[in-house]
Amino acid sequence: MITAERKPMEEIIESVRPYNRILLVGCNECVTVCAAGGRKEVGILSSALQMAFMQEGKTLDIKELTLERQCDPEYVEELVTVIDQADAVLSMACGCGVQEVARRYKDKPVYPALNTLFMGAAERQGVWAERCQGCGDCILGLTGGICPVARCSKRLLNGPCGGSTAGKCEISQDVDCVWQLIWDRMKALGIENRYEEVMTAKDWRTSRDGGPRKIIREDLV
Repeated sequence: MITAERKPMEEIIESVRPYNRILLVGCNECVTVCAAGGRKEVGILSSALQMAFMQEGKTLDIKELTLERQCDPEYVEELVTVIDQADAVLSMACGCGVQEVARRYKDKPVYPALNTLFMGAAERQGVWAERCQGCGDCILGLTGGICPVARCSKRLLNGPCGGSTAGKCEISQDVDCVWQLIWDRMKALGIENRYEEVMTAKDWRTSRDGGPRKIIREDLV
């Protein structure tokens, strides 16, 4: 899933300061799961903003709404009945959701309340870790289902490097050496002979380096 975290409160306050009526929009998908932008977080941020401006002697009119998804035009269309009641939109979605709201409602300023971080998975309660960079040429079938592109600090396709010690990355003892994890996984599967196979150069043209990407499914268009 896409992970995100709330921007510093000071930054959010400054972004909405010029306005009196704010439409605060949450998202019921990824940012709800990582406790950054769901219905609960919308309520918390709304209260915090109102209190902050009350201390300055200003009343801020905030309307709260949480959509099923902000990255989907079908759900963003639901804002049409309330958008005219706001001077600006404060989105608690990932960057995709912010841009979709801005694309649909061109006459309204749209500000992000979150910083979008990465595609990750839950390690335990309240902890999410990066697992995928969406490179467009998945090699998980070659590495035992563990991604060196996202999880190796140097993005090595043939590892490990000389800096790993006792299964830990040289950048921090809190970071596992992904190539140690790949070896352990392959050994458990009985395919450790694949570890010695040199991986060919990766086609990075499928990644973000080639510009904004798009998927077109002719059978669905």
